[in-house]
Amino acid sequence: MAKIDPWGSNAVNDYEHVFKKFGLTEFPESMRSQLKHRFFKRNIVVAHRDFEKVLKRIKEKKKFINITGIASSGPYHLGHKADLDLFVFFKSLGAKNYFCVCDIDAYCSREKIKSIAQAKEIAVQNVADALALGLNKKDIYVQGNKEKEYYSFAFEIGKKITAKTFEAIYGHLDLGKVSANLLQYADILHGQLPEYSGKMPSITGIGLDQDPHARATRDVSKRLPYDLETPSFIYFRHQSGLKEGRKMSSSHPETAIFLNDSEQDAKKKISNCFTGGRPTAEEQRRLGGKPEICKKYKLDLFHLESDAKLKDILEKCKSGQRLCGECKKLTIDYLGKFLKEHQAKAKKNLPKAKKIVYG
Repeated sequence: MAKIDPWGSNAVNDYEHVFKKFGLTEFPESMRSQLKHRFFKRNIVVAHRDFEKVLKRIKEKKKFINITGIASSGPYHLGHKADLDLFVFFKSLGAKNYFCVCDIDAYCSREKIKSIAQAKEIAVQNVADALALGLNKKDIYVQGNKEKEYYSFAFEIGKKITAKTFEAIYGHLDLGKVSANLLQYADILHGQLPEYSGKMPSITGIGLDQDPHARATRDVSKRLPYDLETPSFIYFRHQSGLKEGRKMSSSHPETAIFLNDSEQDAKKKISNCFTGGRPTAEEQRRLGGKPEICKKYKLDLFHLESDAKLKDILEKCKSGQRLCGECKKLTIDYLGKFLKEHQAKAKKNLPKAKKIVYG
């Protein structure tokens, strides 16, 4: 694997290769034990770049920047929820929060988005979902509504990265994606400008496929005429899609459970997801299931909050005490309840979301 494609839909599975080739540091148990969130406890967070700086600020109860963003290219799914869950966790630790709704990025880098107006329409529901998941108005900004200082900064970054560098990192030179990337670099770095929060460590949680953006941002941060901390990143495993070989992706709806899916649609998708179960019930009872390849178990690993219930699912699967159909019903029940409650909260937040997106 010579390149990682941050716009693709294939999952990264060869973690050791990626760590070695691109110089990521495996997330150590000494850090993991200090962070009380299931993503650390369950080894969902697998690697980092310079997280020590952020952890030090957390332990000293000092401020740090918490920055992430999601392109407004479609409805949020459970993979996006994982991003937001991590963002909300760092928010709870006293961070200065910058959640970017990437409407311009979506238009520039996604062929299916035909206008900024379309991206903004999608952004309204995205913001309503973010509010329902624990963010507030102060945490959120929309790229298309940002102040002139932000855009000046993005253009300034444009003079610090060459076409040759861009091609070396990404393997191609697409002008729409170049534009989107300049904004992404600005998103991650602008919080350290004097007009915003000032110089301090920052953390962005991303999937391993997004590492090209991380490397480019860290490189350009050292070339700018500002006294900036090199941004830190943590990397989490992909929220597995419901089919083999793919991460959860808006571009492939059959792989994803969306936050606006009905309970019935979610039930159907979970019922049909890949489990790797044995050919017969008798074999499953005798040999046990294979949770390590089960897409339904990956949903539980990311989204089932109870450690005791997760342990029960794992043990009864491996021992053959519970068949795949019975196990799927457990996930259908708790995710169905979550979707119903979430959608009610999101609907209530729609007027506020419209105001954030359109002003």
